[in-house]
Amino acid sequence: MSHPTTTLGQDTTPDPTTTPDQGIALDARGIRFEGGPQLVLCASLFYFRLPREQWRARLAQVRASGYTCVDVYLPWNFHETAPGRWSFEGRRDVAAFLDLAQEEGLYVIARPGPYICSEWDGGALPAWLGLDPQLRVRQHEPRFLDRVTAWFDQALPLLAERQYPANGPVIMVQLENELDFFDCEDRTGYLTALRDQAVRHGITVPLIACSGQGDLEGATGDVPGVVPACNFYPDDDSPHIEPEVRRYAELLAQRDLPLLITETNRRHRTLRRLLASGASLIAPYLQSSGWNFGYTPSAGNWGRPGNLMSHGYDFGGYVSSTGTERPEYAEAQLLARVIDTLGPRLALATPTVPHTPVTTDFPTSSSPSALRLDGGGLLLAVPHLGTRTGMRTGVGTGSGTGTAVVNGVPVAVAPDSCPLMLVDVPLGPWGHEGTLTLASADLVAAGEGVLVFASEVPVTVVIGDARVEIPAPAAGVPGRATAEGLTLVALAPAEAVRLRATDRDGTVHLDAPAPARPAPAPVEVRRTRRRAATAPESATGRHELPPTLESLGVYRGRGAYRTTTDLTGVDELLLVGAADIVDLTIAGRARPTIAGFGATRRIDVREATGSVDVEAVVEIWGHANFDDARLPALRLGALRGLGTVWTVRETTDVSALWSVHGHWAGRPAPLRELGGWSSTRVGVPVTYTREIRSDTAAALHLKGVVEPVRVTVADEDSHTVHSVLAVHAEDPWVPLPAGTHRISVTLPHHPSGGGLRAELLALDPVTDWTCSAQDDDLLTGFATEAAPGQEVLLPLALAPGEEAWLDVDLPPSHEGLLLRPDGTQIRVTGWAGGECVGRVWVGDRPDFSGGDANVLWIPPGWSGLTLLVRGAAGPEAPELRLLRLESSD
Repeated sequence: MSHPTTTLGQDTTPDPTTTPDQGIALDARGIRFEGGPQLVLCASLFYFRLPREQWRARLAQVRASGYTCVDVYLPWNFHETAPGRWSFEGRRDVAAFLDLAQEEGLYVIARPGPYICSEWDGGALPAWLGLDPQLRVRQHEPRFLDRVTAWFDQALPLLAERQYPANGPVIMVQLENELDFFDCEDRTGYLTALRDQAVRHGITVPLIACSGQGDLEGATGDVPGVVPACNFYPDDDSPHIEPEVRRYAELLAQRDLPLLITETNRRHRTLRRLLASGASLIAPYLQSSGWNFGYTPSAGNWGRPGNLMSHGYDFGGYVSSTGTERPEYAEAQLLARVIDTLGPRLALATPTVPHTPVTTDFPTSSSPSALRLDGGGLLLAVPHLGTRTGMRTGVGTGSGTGTAVVNGVPVAVAPDSCPLMLVDVPLGPWGHEGTLTLASADLVAAGEGVLVFASEVPVTVVIGDARVEIPAPAAGVPGRATAEGLTLVALAPAEAVRLRATDRDGTVHLDAPAPARPAPAPVEVRRTRRRAATAPESATGRHELPPTLESLGVYRGRGAYRTTTDLTGVDELLLVGAADIVDLTIAGRARPTIAGFGATRRIDVREATGSVDVEAVVEIWGHANFDDARLPALRLGALRGLGTVWTVRETTDVSALWSVHGHWAGRPAPLRELGGWSSTRVGVPVTYTREIRSDTAAALHLKGVVEPVRVTVADEDSHTVHSVLAVHAEDPWVPLPAGTHRISVTLPHHPSGGGLRAELLALDPVTDWTCSAQDDDLLTGFATEAAPGQEVLLPLALAPGEEAWLDVDLPPSHEGLLLRPDGTQIRVTGWAGGECVGRVWVGDRPDFSGGDANVLWIPPGWSGLTLLVRGAAGPEAPELRLLRLESSD
């Protein structure tokens, strides 16, 4: 007997190239375009972090995941490579990327900044902006806005020409990025200026601005025409995600706007919880990973100050940096099937809480979310926040399969899952009379006479009053049952994403699984060619004090500083403001590499005397992408270079004789040691004040700072305040010019603290510097030109500060190669295909974030490989032992 066949899982997204002339509409019910409501899954995919040859394949991969949209930053400093020098060619051809997105059936949320964060060099703000002391980034300030206008004049026309629905895939344009993290003085004026520029360039799709920590006004300035969006980065195991997200859905609904989540975690268990809490757009950040080529990573990403971003840009999204699909990829396809199956009923749903209690014997949400589906019924998210350790096939407690009671019916829930259960949903739209009273698993397909669920545990289905249990699928065998004339099928999640069609009798037709390919064995490379020549330097003349690298025209790259100074009678130097990575050699002795990101450093030079040479090589490893006040070089817009070198002529303890102001301290003010006032008023601020005099420039060192303290420097006679500083444990120094000053230190009373000590260092500057520069154009030109070399066998020993340029022969690879240098105390920069690939630091190094910080990726087709290997002073002697090549297949 033959049965009608229902085709399932087809691509039902309308082709943007054939869309009728309709715009994007936003209201409290959601997003409307393509002639109807849309619930949008959006993946971050960045053209500037991928080879151009891979754009189409990566876009197609996103579309095959079930996501219908990509969000993409446009980094200003990627396109304006030097002041007034613009590039939109090759890997910078953003217009071509947008056109490919449209061809692959994807929509685009474009994010041109001007600031983007994205763990990118300077947050995409060009480094030379910091050379103008009057220019203030991310402010309603004419000098900055003038430069933004130049950028928007380049970028916005490309977006306007590719807006939906007329000529392209762009459905929203984001202005700025998480401005609520930044101390912007006039948010309304600043966002108004950006909005007006977008409108002037013909942007007609919605303009959005995302809040990074829930401050909607702080992100948008409440500017008319700028739609607030939210970024959520919760702990995936938190039970409190839902009530927080519902609050923002309610706040936005009061403005007749949908909840647009423009960034969030990548785990689909969490994304389901966001969906059920009312999100109309869900855009997990960096589902499709990439690479920070060349000198593009930033500095100062989270954690301890000075954390660097690795060459690999990967936070565990559903596609790795090399393009490998991870288990979350199938989870994406599964969620997309649920969204497609429920269609407009889900897209028009509104958030609520279950009308009957949901109880569980496993850890779950403190306040589960549900959606009132358009046309009746609920979608209920029931997260099991337990682990899969010791998972059992039966129902029970602990870390295995658990039991939830929904509307009085016990149902099984797998650990580490979040089934989207249906409650009281009319079956009419699927051609069947009656009501789906309860379904305990994802509904991934519905056709004539058949409902298909995805689950790894038994599925409870109640239709009307008839309750049935569908056995859990096992070993490729679907679970089956019938109820009220319907055939009910349960597929394992891994099979549900391959579902192509099903028959009315429950026979399923699956696409064949993708064949697994074994990874080739790694190859150890020990034979290279060492170039005799080294890269040329561009001399920049003599300077009284060390200039910033940016003032020498080096926005990406490095520079060398050299001088001769007299250290007779000098025990230490003070290095102030050096960033990013500094190799310092004094009197021929290489010092341990400095990665203090502007923090003041004391350098013992007692072994050096008389006239000595001082040399420093300073590398830019990334301008700050976040505004971190704890270290000077981590402030947004901070410049790079050696900073200032001082000889310390005298050190004086100034911990005593501070007058006390605050609490009940009266007049005359008591005299105490700094931090020595005793009080029962714990946590109440106390101010300590004293006169500090120095005949030279000086530095006040506050030893023992734990919590930040406020330091005010005023003129002793007029009490005119010259500066107010927040002094942190990471950099507890206060610079002082020559003269007499009234210093006030305010700190909360902390009787359990260790107390403060203060010392004054009298300083003389080290002057008369010669400088040379090597920007990335110079280094790349040298690295990619043919050059003779002598064959060498690894291991290769280097002295601290010594460099070797090595040319390496690569085996053929269809998917690219991962290069993993093995050694101690070396920094390796690689070039291939005419471009700097990235950098790796082996040995004692600062913290890194992102992907694997120990590899470089050579994309397929990028010919040639040249390495610059530099020895760094540290606990071990520098040595490159071998190069390990791994396939990225």
